Amino acid sequence: AIQGIIERLKAKNVNIVIYEPALKDKEFNGCKKYDDFDEFASKSDVIIANRLDDILKKVEGKVYTRDLYNEN
Repeated sequence: AIQGIIERLKAKNVNIVIYEPALKDKEFNGCKKYDDFDEFASKSDVIIANRLDDILKKVEGKVYTRDLYNEN
């Protein structure tokens, strides 16, 4: 689902960066990837997440998710 969102945003020339420390590549689907969450968060105006996580609490004003009740 998130890849579909990435494609739609890229079609509108939105600059997309990704936080995924488990991914070894420097890019994902043509998007720059960060391993350091604080660096990623400082570069991001909006963070789209599949689910809420404790790491997102310090930037919750930037976070959009479908996980409103922290159940996913």
